[in-house]
Amino acid sequence: MLAVLDSVEKAVRWFEQPARPDLIFADIHLNDGLGFELFEAVRSHTPVIFTTAHDAYTLQAFRLNSVDYLLKPVAFPDLARALDKYHRLYPPPAAAPALPAPAATAPAPAPGFKRRFLVKIGQQLKYMPVSEVAYFQYEDEGVALTTLAGARLPVDYTLDQLESMVDPRSFFRISRKFLVGLAAVQKIHLYFNSRLKLDLAPPADAEVLVSRERVADFKQWLDA
Repeated sequence: MLAVLDSVEKAVRWFEQPARPDLIFADIHLNDGLGFELFEAVRSHTPVIFTTAHDAYTLQAFRLNSVDYLLKPVAFPDLARALDKYHRLYPPPAAAPALPAPAATAPAPAPGFKRRFLVKIGQQLKYMPVSEVAYFQYEDEGVALTTLAGARLPVDYTLDQLESMVDPRSFFRISRKFLVGLAAVQKIHLYFNSRLKLDLAPPADAEVLVSRERVADFKQWLDA
């Protein structure tokens, strides 16, 4: 254990030093604010397990890509399950392989997910980072992306193509009409016929429903 910090202010100061933990256990309510404020002030890629007596912050925790969300008093089986999940998601790095002989040719790196899209704004072309995309929506005239800032821009891809281009940890195909980003999901409502209804930010101009056959996978995606 590297440190025990009871306030957002102390935690922000601690993260200014070079030492980095492998895992953070974070309470939601600290002495001077919410634990989420730490991750707004400090850009950290360290996995987090939230521990709290309140269940009202689950969605915010998921949007931070937390490992798990444990309710107090924490039961040992729940803690063990969370730690097992952490070790599965973040295994220790494997030993570096031996360097190939000089005559050997290294294999080409596997292609990654798309990082940006080229879009047309008026008479100009501009690139739009995927990190700024809230969701993709199918319309009669094609597919448009909506940015987190609320801009709506056409893209030259189908939703089927986009689904394979973007990181599935950040985007989920909820229906034939929507491919949504985790950052855009604000509220989740139970809906008739075993479906879910989503409130997105920015709001969509149509009802956003998770189709019945995708509900189970959607829940698993949120809990990944």
